[in-house]
Amino acid sequence: MVFWLILALLTIAASLAVLLPLARPPRSHAPAAAHDLEVYRDQLAEIGRDRQRGLIGESEAEEARAEIGRRMIKLEATRIAAAPRTSMLVPIVTACSVLGVPLLSWGVYTAIGSPDLPAQPLAQRLEKDPRDNTLDELVARAESHIRANPQDGRGWNVLAPIYLRMNRSGDAAVAYRNAIRLLGSDPARETGLGEALFAEAGGIVTKEAADAFRRALAAGGDINPKARFYLATAQAQDGRLEDAITALTSLQNDLPQSSPWRGVIGEALARAQAELGTPAPVAGGPSRDDVEAAAQMNAEDRAAMIETMVASLDQRLRDNPADAEGWRRLVRSYSVLGRKDDARQALERGLKALGPESEAGQELRDFAGTLGLGAVE
Repeated sequence: MVFWLILALLTIAASLAVLLPLARPPRSHAPAAAHDLEVYRDQLAEIGRDRQRGLIGESEAEEARAEIGRRMIKLEATRIAAAPRTSMLVPIVTACSVLGVPLLSWGVYTAIGSPDLPAQPLAQRLEKDPRDNTLDELVARAESHIRANPQDGRGWNVLAPIYLRMNRSGDAAVAYRNAIRLLGSDPARETGLGEALFAEAGGIVTKEAADAFRRALAAGGDINPKARFYLATAQAQDGRLEDAITALTSLQNDLPQSSPWRGVIGEALARAQAELGTPAPVAGGPSRDDVEAAAQMNAEDRAAMIETMVASLDQRLRDNPADAEGWRRLVRSYSVLGRKDDARQALERGLKALGPESEAGQELRDFAGTLGLGAVE
């Protein structure tokens, strides 16, 4: 009841704020006209006094009176023409328009709204069974716990990777730092911190991120392919392409054939070699004849050839969506061509085809991250 009373008062106040200015009569120009008439009357009186003193003749006095009379008649006609014409239709239409909107809104809300629906404050929703909560509610529950227990290292440790997966890289970095401060450094936390800083910097391995990856390697040895990959990426971003190629080649040789990182590393290695001027053959890429033919083409024909090859790869993946290597090549091709939207769409299609939670899907997501593409759930 209180809600409806407040709503009614607010509606009345808003309506009056619009109606009152419209209900005021328009300003009249009567004061100015009255002043002019008073001046003319004074002039007539002055003419009479001049005639009595003999300063002007009778004919001159009559002509002056006639001229002033004409001016007074003209002034009166102008005042009457400028007087506002009042009409009852205008205020009626205005009132109906202003009052009709809230009345119509109330009627529609009463018919299709849910005024009796109970409130759903966040605190009550968080009291539900966690299995019935959405991801956002679970995160809110964890955040509420952390606010009440800021020294709970395990809580920070749980939140950090969730933040990272939700693309909240800044929050993830804070959570990883707190987890490391309270629970100590370990390879997983340091690697996660490095990833969060990498994402927060827009795909750049900053000095702080590189330091985190180095600490991860120091704590866990060289068995951490993610940390080694990002450090090699940092070398490539710094222009140390030969060092990056050496690091990536060493990492690729150390990984088993079944490792999901091999494809990502192979793509990064090919990019680094191409930038250095010693490109390595990529499986499924153009043949030597294609390369030689492209070298003889002009810019337009070469661009058309590249577009045709990319379109052919795209079509092949529609027919064979289980080709994880093909999805990486397609995402990279669109990215190199500057077609970021197409690259993101290819990433979404690839994750859908491979399964976002599968090893191949995670590998594709990690590879897209090295190209500066946002994570796709």
